[in-house]
Amino acid sequence: MAISYLGLSEINGPLVVLEGVKNAAYEEIVEFTVDGTEKKLGRIIEIYEDKAVIQVFEGTESMSLTNTRTHLTGHPMELALSGEILGRTFDGIGKPIDGLGPILPEAMVNINGLPLNPVTREYPRNYIRTGISAIDGLTTLIRGQKLPIFSGNGLPHDRLAAQIVQQASLGSDTDEKFAIVFAAMGVKYDVAEFFRRTFEESGVSDHVVMFLNLANDPVVERLITPKVALTAAEYLAFEKGMHILVILTDITSFCEAMREVSSSKGEIPSRKGYPGYLYSELATLYERAGIVRGGTGSVTQIPILTMPNDDITHPIPDLTGYITEGQIVLDRQLHGQAVYPPINVLPSLSRLMKDGIGKGYTREDHQDVANQLFSCYAKVGDARALASVIGEDELSPIDKKYLVFGNSFEKEFVGQGETENRTIEDTLRIGWELLGILPKEELDRIDTKILNQYYKPSERDWAADARAQADALRQS
Repeated sequence: MAISYLGLSEINGPLVVLEGVKNAAYEEIVEFTVDGTEKKLGRIIEIYEDKAVIQVFEGTESMSLTNTRTHLTGHPMELALSGEILGRTFDGIGKPIDGLGPILPEAMVNINGLPLNPVTREYPRNYIRTGISAIDGLTTLIRGQKLPIFSGNGLPHDRLAAQIVQQASLGSDTDEKFAIVFAAMGVKYDVAEFFRRTFEESGVSDHVVMFLNLANDPVVERLITPKVALTAAEYLAFEKGMHILVILTDITSFCEAMREVSSSKGEIPSRKGYPGYLYSELATLYERAGIVRGGTGSVTQIPILTMPNDDITHPIPDLTGYITEGQIVLDRQLHGQAVYPPINVLPSLSRLMKDGIGKGYTREDHQDVANQLFSCYAKVGDARALASVIGEDELSPIDKKYLVFGNSFEKEFVGQGETENRTIEDTLRIGWELLGILPKEELDRIDTKILNQYYKPSERDWAADARAQADALRQS
């Protein structure tokens, strides 16, 4: 039953307190009427006996203790969903902002969702191609996986996210339906326009659903945006049978909003001032990825977060690493060397990669090539450290080859153009060309049969190419 109340008991930042409440429920949606005309939405986040603490989505400006009428709707926040949401743009709480009118709903769905029952989950297998070699080749994204990108302020994670949206696919040999749900939280207007313009110009907008929460939008709205996006993704995946890739940027903005609201509520802070339930809130979002046994759809997540001061031990990346199945780490040093995307492959990993690559999925040599590239690139670090002590000229011939391999690997394999969409065959071909720089006996992570089939000593002068690239960079 819907009930209305006159006046408020207390206003504190984005929160208001209402006393004398009866039959209210946690997460119930509340409608405010301010001065008889202005409409606002809120949700109940705490209940003490007859007191309800309510988050106001649009902020509490213009609200006072006497000029507000509060109407309890009797239901949680729901999102109007249908197949028409593909190609549409919404604000942070799911209202259309593209001028194309409201959605005619086939279903009204509770945005809080439910965690997937572990018994009904199906183990992730097939991969999603991003067209980016450092991801597809070494940290492969598997359907139903959650694979975050750890970035830092000033690094090109926005450009990388846009490139993934433009290039992501299930591969060229499938007719399964694929779409992307893109949610931006706390982004500046020019960044939101960059995403919108990029998707339109590249022609991918028709299979992208966008949710945009701008930096000047209310902080509380940021807490709702990822839930709204995941609700839309689950509907398309489990009701429409589509494979959905969800990109959430920036999870740090979501956590900062949570800290601000928690402070307003007077809660005792945990690490770095974040609330003690930060882990459970992040897990609530991340665990909505997966595949339901017997269904035809899947939800895959790429959450993007900026690490404050590039600190990977900060609570947000730290807790995210516990919950998710790997991470892709962007590196400031590579970015300074004009390598795009600046993915540092050594701390990056995909824990589900081994089960979605190889014969029948990508190619039979994929796992061996990935293992060998990781191994060789790790030895590059040792060779560079030794060169910094004794000088490059004093290195052994094999160490010099590792230096050439390392520079070429960063420029040719990790580095690629923003519009360069590589197939898995392209990625593996480049990997084998780079391994050809090294003697065959150094490649000890590859099965002999595969090594004999694919290995060819490189005839290209990689060192000369690297010098030419460096000279061109200096001149530009």
